[in-house]
Amino acid sequence: MADLEQRLIDLETRLAFQEQALQELSDALAAARDSESRNALLLHRALEDLRQLRSALAATPITGDAASEPPPPHY
Repeated sequence: MADLEQRLIDLETRLAFQEQALQELSDALAAARDSESRNALLLHRALEDLRQLRSALAATPITGDAASEPPPPHY
């Protein structure tokens, strides 16, 4: 009977360990999903900023003013 009780204790210990590991994995997955969501939002904002900047640059092209150009290098 003692052998059966020991086996039962071992199984309960393993089950408790597995439940704890499963909870830790679940928490890590939730944190990773939050991080991915924040990163996706930041990327979306950065892309939108780049689109706006590109549109602004296309609307007002920079003209080459000879006075603002540095002098050519001397050889």
